[in-house]
Amino acid sequence: MVDPVTAHRLAYRLLFAGVAALVLFVRMLPLGAVPARVPGPDLILCGTIAWVLRRPDYAPATLVAAVLLMEDILAMRPPGLWPLVVLLGTEFLRSREASFRDLPFALEWLVAGALVIAITVINGLVLATFLVPQAPAGLTALRTVVTILAYPGVVLVTHFVFGLRKAAPGQVDAFGHRI
Repeated sequence: MVDPVTAHRLAYRLLFAGVAALVLFVRMLPLGAVPARVPGPDLILCGTIAWVLRRPDYAPATLVAAVLLMEDILAMRPPGLWPLVVLLGTEFLRSREASFRDLPFALEWLVAGALVIAITVINGLVLATFLVPQAPAGLTALRTVVTILAYPGVVLVTHFVFGLRKAAPGQVDAFGHRI
């Protein structure tokens, strides 16, 4: 029998993968005949950052890499670069999770926004280095801004719909281990 802590952690990992699959599925649907003037936010990136900042054990590096690699394949992007850059960014957040745990939301949003900008710039620079065709810089900058603006909405959904909350300082799991 699986202990409740492991089952809870596994449930949130499956939820993360399921939500990402749902976002990918909706993105692939041909919903509009006219191209949008403003690109949509990268909800998978926002969700990944929100999950890693709130509960890093619910979004392990292998799961993040697998979800983003699947997104690369389905979006027909060069496979591997975006997952690598996002994984490096989320591991940066994961290594500083204890210090980010006490941040007010405005500062968390600032950290997430800075990370989105850094990830986008690094990805663009690597693609430009290898002369890979990419979207115009203005469109990429607009998508980055829209993604940063969508972050609070993603956090609200993860908090109120999925019940994903930051671990309190000194909080322990059912076995007495610090979270």
